[in-house]
Amino acid sequence: MRAVLAVNAELVRLYWDIGRIIDARQQQEGWRAAVIPRLARELRNELPEEKGFSERNIKLMVQFAHEYADAFAPLSSIGQPPVAQLPAMAVVQPLVAQIP
Repeated sequence: MRAVLAVNAELVRLYWDIGRIIDARQQQEGWRAAVIPRLARELRNELPEEKGFSERNIKLMVQFAHEYADAFAPLSSIGQPPVAQLPAMAVVQPLVAQIP
């Protein structure tokens, strides 16, 4: 269960980082909205086996990073993500209850 949560947290962090980088470059370098469709197309051509980098998803990544600009800054000062601070049974209990 901890491995699943860790992978999910890293995926969220990856999407946030991608959105943050694109958002920063749009602001600093004046990238226009046309950059996102081109980026999605180039990613699809360069990494055809990778999923999740459609134009729509990239726009959502940018929106996510923009809305939660400081979302990951507190984690470095806290030391542990909030999920890791939960008691083990608080995370596992609901999943175990769902197994028939």
